[in-house]
Amino acid sequence: MNSKIYTLWMALFILPLASCGGGSSSPTPTNFNTTENTVQVNTSNTKPGWDLVWSDEFDANGLPNPSKWAYDTDHNRSGWFNNEKQYYAANRLENSRVENGKLILTARKERLTSASDFGGQNYTSTRLVTRGRASWTYGFFEIRAKMPCGRGTWPAIWTLGVGGPGGMVWPDDGEIDIMEFVGSKPNEVSATVHNGKYNWRGGIQPTTRIASVPDACTAFHNYQLTWTADKISIGVDDRIYFEYLNPKNSDLSAWPFDRPQYLLLNIAIGGDLGGAVDDSIFPVEMQIEHVRVYQAL
Repeated sequence: MNSKIYTLWMALFILPLASCGGGSSSPTPTNFNTTENTVQVNTSNTKPGWDLVWSDEFDANGLPNPSKWAYDTDHNRSGWFNNEKQYYAANRLENSRVENGKLILTARKERLTSASDFGGQNYTSTRLVTRGRASWTYGFFEIRAKMPCGRGTWPAIWTLGVGGPGGMVWPDDGEIDIMEFVGSKPNEVSATVHNGKYNWRGGIQPTTRIASVPDACTAFHNYQLTWTADKISIGVDDRIYFEYLNPKNSDLSAWPFDRPQYLLLNIAIGGDLGGAVDDSIFPVEMQIEHVRVYQAL
């Protein structure tokens, strides 16, 4: 894959927003900075100062590699969080396939009534996880992806904690939203973190920053997380627009990010953040060219 030069418009906002794991509010954001820059994107799988420890380049057609990815279907029967409307299918090429060097996640307007865990949903999609296959503490994560277009889509690239002392669960074991996209706002992507202190469910509302990426659903971009013992930094194409610092005050509720997290890729439909669904858009695809995880040398 050759390096690509493109123009990236970056506009940053701050607003309270919920995660893939919880509910949401959607106030009007306030623009505090806008810049225009020409960026040279490095698509090599080498990164100075970092060792590539896990990756999927999607070079074998068919279902996603089962040694690297599992399907999360846990809440199909009871219904997914945030009033989302999708059924997450497993081992179904119609919803997840590798083809011509890309992982393609597809959301469809259909009722999978034959599924044993069918919960009455009118849409199918996929939620892939590395849970039980791979997890990491710290590193540089890069996922090169193109978002689905269309009102009602809500794809995400994110991580969740594997659990901590005393059986910690969300939000206490942490969540990092590397990228969330809402089809009704096709020019924006967002990033945030959630933990026991900052979460939509009874904690302090977390801070989300939004980057303006006008071609998010028509072009591929590198969505990136740099996670160290000191801070979490999230960016697009080597441009950081979100940072969360370790307070270093032994407050586990504010910094649970010193233990492993696993990766998730999914397309949610509708829900508190996805909003009203335009049924004329289906099927829609989230395409991923590579997923790479590095750790510091």
